[in-house]
Amino acid sequence: MDCESKKTTFEKTSVVTELSPMMQQIRIGIEKKDHLFKTSFCRYAVRACYACLFLSLGTTIAFSVAMKMESIVSNSGKFLYAFMFSWSLVMILFLNGELGTANMLYMTIAVHRKILSFKTAVTILFICIFFNLVGAIVCAYLLSYTGTFAQLASHNYFFDSVQAKLLKPSSQILVEGIFANIVVNIAVLMGLRIKEDTGKILVMIFIIYIFAFLGYEHVIANFPTFSLALFVSHGTLNDLVPSNILRNIFFALLGNYIGGGLIMGFGYSWLNSNTTQYLD
Repeated sequence: MDCESKKTTFEKTSVVTELSPMMQQIRIGIEKKDHLFKTSFCRYAVRACYACLFLSLGTTIAFSVAMKMESIVSNSGKFLYAFMFSWSLVMILFLNGELGTANMLYMTIAVHRKILSFKTAVTILFICIFFNLVGAIVCAYLLSYTGTFAQLASHNYFFDSVQAKLLKPSSQILVEGIFANIVVNIAVLMGLRIKEDTGKILVMIFIIYIFAFLGYEHVIANFPTFSLALFVSHGTLNDLVPSNILRNIFFALLGNYIGGGLIMGFGYSWLNSNTTQYLD
């Protein structure tokens, strides 16, 4: 009874006068993240690690299915990779993992609407990204010992995909990073508008399929991809060196913030200003 009372009190204090239903939901989400971060840092860190656990599993099954199908039907891997990878976001959102690229939207809105200070929002965002990375490295290391990634041929869909990422020009990574996180946060925002779980799942799968199929650069998704490649390639990929990996991560991170934080986060926060009646 006491726990139920505390929960109700927290929910009541989180509900604010917002003309936009979408912004009201986002504000409640921001306050929940801030409350967890301040009251139980360890739980927040574990939720960020869990996000990359789910992402690592999604990445692993996506590449596994793609490699298998490529050996049966040439050029079929990309279609199946994108479909299977899309389930990663379903797992993350339904199980409340803390994903850095989604938090780019939440924390930008938090600053724009003065829900959190700039310092607090940046701290939450970068702690989230850091523990996403920790989760990705640990999961990739353990997954490297599973049968799927043991004794991989030198040429396969996984290695070819990683090699292609490493050879992209920085400008391409930046632009693809922008579009990747636009797509991810379209799925996040649309998920807020849909009440039925089945509808949410279908929306997430088909929207995430866009960036996965087009091969856009998502910095958090690249954490388990590059980590796994480092653990299982055994020198097969000549371009898999720290300078190339860091270059990809930097420009993907910058592009992701522009797309998810500025274009989707700030953009929709500004569009839903209380001075207009055209609200989401």
